[in-house]
Amino acid sequence: MIEIKTSKLSNGELNRGVFATVDIPQGVVFHQAPALPYPNEEHVHLEKTIFADYAFEFGEHHSALLLGYGMLFNHSYTPNTHYDLNFDNLTVDFYAYTDVKAGEELLINYNGEVDNEDPLWFYEEQEAKEAKSE
Repeated sequence: MIEIKTSKLSNGELNRGVFATVDIPQGVVFHQAPALPYPNEEHVHLEKTIFADYAFEFGEHHSALLLGYGMLFNHSYTPNTHYDLNFDNLTVDFYAYTDVKAGEELLINYNGEVDNEDPLWFYEEQEAKEAKSE
């Protein structure tokens, strides 16, 4: 149902994304990404690596790295995909928030809630760099 391809949301960098290979109706779970949870206090170790930008909040006291396609979804404030944390199965379950057509990129809101428009860390970092260079 899904595949990895180069995303047009790359901002000039090589960027992969998750794309639908078939039409996916709203509400259909199309991927269950296995989660590797770890205590939040251990996140400081990931901050020194590229994995810091890929970690998901996994409950109140844990973060998680995801296997499968889980860490490759790109961000949108108008996502067509949403996810639920499945603590019983230790997975993050991705489902179509809207009807998705074959070939469309599957996008999530990195804030966790579909309608949350809070600024994201990488936008804030980009703005700080631009302000510093002026």
